Amino acid sequence: MPPKFKRHLNDDDVTGSVKSERVRPAGPRFGPRNDKIRHVQNQVDEVIDVMQENITKVIERGERLDDLQDKSESLSDNATAFSNRSKQLRRQMWWRGCKMKALVALVAVVLLLVIISKY
Repeated sequence: MPPKFKRHLNDDDVTGSVKSERVRPAGPRFGPRNDKIRHVQNQVDEVIDVMQENITKVIERGERLDDLQDKSESLSDNATAFSNRSKQLRRQMWWRGCKMKALVALVAVVLLLVIISKY
């Protein structure tokens, strides 16, 4: 007996397309039994369609997860760079503060020397 279902792959479909083809019995129709077979075949076709949609959704979800992972890695890299730059800026500002304090102290000492030397 030939296979009940055949698998057809489309070039434009990533997941592939599964199309069922019912094998028609040779000879007269079988009445209620044929209706049951047709009903089961329709249910199988519906399940195949649902599974194809599910597979497509899973593939799309995987792509979105990859994009999200790339963005999170980029954010992590940017956060590290920002942290390094902020530490460097903090050191620069600390040194500027030290230089200003030293300059103010030097001016105060010079003023004191000038005042003391006049008296």
